[in-house]
Amino acid sequence: MTDSPTTISMYERIGGSAAIDLLVDRFYDRMDTLPEAKTIRAMHADDLGLIRDVLKRYLSEWTGGPKLYTPEKGHPRLRQRHLGFAIGDAERDAWLTCMRGALEETVPDPAARQELDRAISGLADWMRNR
Repeated sequence: MTDSPTTISMYERIGGSAAIDLLVDRFYDRMDTLPEAKTIRAMHADDLGLIRDVLKRYLSEWTGGPKLYTPEKGHPRLRQRHLGFAIGDAERDAWLTCMRGALEETVPDPAARQELDRAISGLADWMRNR
């Protein structure tokens, strides 16, 4: 997601760092509790603290906020970084269930939420490797 000098970034539209933090926390809370997310939860470490931080930094940058991810991790190479995990339709759908619920809960602007959902859905679909 990019922005031009005359537009407001998605990062700003949804509320900046606090909104990204809340979105990611709600996403992982759902992953921890929803039965339909059991398979994707099993792909993660018991302690989600580190991955929460990584996703917060990634989404900050991806939505047009501060560059917090690439200075440390380099190019995201998301698909390559996830090749060790079997991601098919079921895993994509479980991930999207968690993310859509988190978006619904944390992004009050319906237009911004719809735009984010569309972008995140395309990203999740692209991550499938099975």
